[in-house]
Amino acid sequence: MKRLLILTSLWAVTLQSLAEADDARPIRVAVYQGPGASPSRANLITVLGAAKGPPALHVSPLSPDEIRQGKLQGFDVLIHPGGSGGGQGRALEAQGRAAEREFVRNGGGFIGICAGAYLATDDYEWSLGLIEARAVDRKHWARGTGTVEVELSPAAQEFFGASDQRIAIHYAQGPLLGRREWDNPLAPEYESLGLYRTEIAKKGAPEGIMPGTSAIVRANFAEGRVFVFSPHPELTAGLGFMLERAVTWVARREAPSQPKVATKQP
Repeated sequence: MKRLLILTSLWAVTLQSLAEADDARPIRVAVYQGPGASPSRANLITVLGAAKGPPALHVSPLSPDEIRQGKLQGFDVLIHPGGSGGGQGRALEAQGRAAEREFVRNGGGFIGICAGAYLATDDYEWSLGLIEARAVDRKHWARGTGTVEVELSPAAQEFFGASDQRIAIHYAQGPLLGRREWDNPLAPEYESLGLYRTEIAKKGAPEGIMPGTSAIVRANFAEGRVFVFSPHPELTAGLGFMLERAVTWVARREAPSQPKVATKQP
């Protein structure tokens, strides 16, 4: 009996050591590189490279061909940057889109920013269907760019460690995310973490549509996690930390508590 207790204790210590070693392991982040990715991808790489951690982030480019070849399996997180959602989705082709869905289904993390947010929805033939969401007012998707205000939910304030409820953030024609009126059993409903409170209504876009739609959402997709930014934290001074915390969340490596971060823009 004594020997059994000793073996059980050693096994528990071994499991704890393995868990601690895994928590200390760098998060392997793949950033989509290919058709449809805009120059904002460089800003994304810079922000990820400046992440303080722990854990550290190891960032690598990944092309549509490599995704189709199964190379996502060497990563913890995949990020689709700004640019053209349709351009990225079509470049992946059906095989690449299926590979990405399978990656997330089996426990991988996905982050979509602007174009990547369109890609995450189930609203287009080239979408991944990782969240049950439609793009509100699709006709006027090219509604202009500029700074808008987003109101964070209480859960988002706690998650990001934001000291302010409202943040000013760069917007570049990302989707105005809205709920579907019908249920899609293949895509999960999302948790809204931030709502647009001001708007951009240029190029013929009607006023009054953007406020109240979701700007930041997250969801669980089978064993994986999905985090979507319609606007651009990586293009907004002082908001890069939001992206870092999203990475740790989708990788299931988030810290139990986060220090408060000032989010008021000068």
